[in-house]
Amino acid sequence: MAEFIHVSVAWPYANGDLHVGHLAGAYLPSDIFARYHRLKGNHVLMVSGSDAHGTPIAVEADKRGITARALFEQYHKRFLETQRTMGISYDLFTHTDTENHHTVSKDIFTTLLDRGYLYKEIQRQLFSVTENRFLPDRYVEGECPICHYANARGDQCDNCGNLLDALDLINPRSKNDGSTPVIRETEHYFLNLAAFIEPLQKYLADGKDHWRPNVLALSRNKVPDLMGRPITRDIDWGIDVPLPGWEKKKMYVWFEAVIGYLSASIEWAKNIGQPDAWKQWWYNPQAKIYNFIGKDNIEFHTVIWPAELLGIDGLYAKEGDGHLNLPYDVPANEFLNIEGQKFSKSRNWAVWVPDILERYDPDAIRYCIAASFPESKDGDWNWAEFVQRNNNELVAAWGNLVNRMLGFARKNFDGKVPTPAALSDEDKAIIAQSEAAFETIGELLNTVKLRSALNEAMALVRDTNAYLDRRAPWKRIKEDRDDAGTAVYTVLRVIDNLKLLLAPFLPFTAERLHGYLGYQGSLFGEQVIRAYQEAGHSHDGLTYDGSKATGTWQPSQLAAGQALAEPAPLFKKLGANTAEEQAIIESERAYLGQTRD
Repeated sequence: MAEFIHVSVAWPYANGDLHVGHLAGAYLPSDIFARYHRLKGNHVLMVSGSDAHGTPIAVEADKRGITARALFEQYHKRFLETQRTMGISYDLFTHTDTENHHTVSKDIFTTLLDRGYLYKEIQRQLFSVTENRFLPDRYVEGECPICHYANARGDQCDNCGNLLDALDLINPRSKNDGSTPVIRETEHYFLNLAAFIEPLQKYLADGKDHWRPNVLALSRNKVPDLMGRPITRDIDWGIDVPLPGWEKKKMYVWFEAVIGYLSASIEWAKNIGQPDAWKQWWYNPQAKIYNFIGKDNIEFHTVIWPAELLGIDGLYAKEGDGHLNLPYDVPANEFLNIEGQKFSKSRNWAVWVPDILERYDPDAIRYCIAASFPESKDGDWNWAEFVQRNNNELVAAWGNLVNRMLGFARKNFDGKVPTPAALSDEDKAIIAQSEAAFETIGELLNTVKLRSALNEAMALVRDTNAYLDRRAPWKRIKEDRDDAGTAVYTVLRVIDNLKLLLAPFLPFTAERLHGYLGYQGSLFGEQVIRAYQEAGHSHDGLTYDGSKATGTWQPSQLAAGQALAEPAPLFKKLGANTAEEQAIIESERAYLGQTRD
């Protein structure tokens, strides 16, 4: 029976381009996972969007001398194009400044207030005398009280990762003018997280063996000490607090951004003309919700967002709907460093995705990131490894296997899959190995062990090359055409299986190979940027159109006699020789820390 799989993906702040750390942390793992489940025939809803609000956007907009809206709209459009080019197959990639998201966020605020989960409290905050305003946490920097990093933000330390209160910073300073702020009082609403300690402990205790140990341990450790947390702030950019007298305050971005997983699902349902369709993932007890995030966001998705969901259970429900689903799994990845150093936007120590897409194919980028996913510890983007993996693994191992067999078959067997003679034990063994891989690799993908799944698929590529070298049909064809045809048939069957096993990782080349093997239609469908109308204005969103999808997660159906299309190399070799490879590596390394024109 087909499952309902909800893929909730972290919302990027719309204050700068995406970098490879974003891809490694959330966007590529979620896409691989979603594509696998689509091939399985499961009902997948994958949503995310640009995080349009909060101080990261306001700070960057102030720096550039433009409005926060202008900044977020600029990067929202870039996110759409970048992710479409990378093949990130959302059912909807929207943003948090839609009328729909504002409405859902206000509904949730009001519901929590009516049910007694919100309370008002006078809060001491840093105030800039020179700017005559309270300073949101991202407008403050200072020394981290935990690790003593000199440039910690007011909400979180980028060095040790701990969440902070701006008042705890040592020697705080305004990010705008460097002045020393003073402490003043202001009133805000708080979410009473302590009221959810018992249900959260039960949630984190039941059936969580499939969670990553670090995610589970961190989450369980946070719950006993939960306290109230402010959900409003003194800022002029964000979602209005739906109460009279609170016009100068907005909802805190940490509170409303996670609501996007629900609001985007509701928006998607409206867009397809089935307003209640989202409930198949949110109220169906058999559905599974996965949150794909980086490790710095674990607490928000395993503790705070579940608390919000527990507090609004029944919102939008009709008779018989049951309870809102909490996340089934939160497979958070660690960080991806760059050439052994931590990502730094201020130092431009980053590999920006729009930039590298100008020089490298998306599947090559996807492969090299997936091969070193930081699933259990921090990973590293290394340019020498990128070139090596592209040339030795994609080009020489997988691409060459495909190209030489398809070319050989077209040249020697009338452009068709040859009809085999009796299969030998060796022929049967490699086919059986490739068919068994659907279960073993499928289980790894299903449990979000994506790097291991890719390793298994590439091990099969190597075994298939070894089989082909032993069978050597280019030699056997001179002595025994039928035996050569049997070897080619066998390899084409395995290639057809590998096409699907690698398709979640390498969707663009898998689609091309699907056509080379003589199939019609598309494995996945296509991504489309559409304009959506609501409340008198429009916005663009990235959607996945699977109406033309033909792929299924099952062993090869390739038939003898099937016509093969003219193949072309799937991958491009980087550099013609060792010297040229090294020149590419040195050139890319030289750009790190510099601003590319």
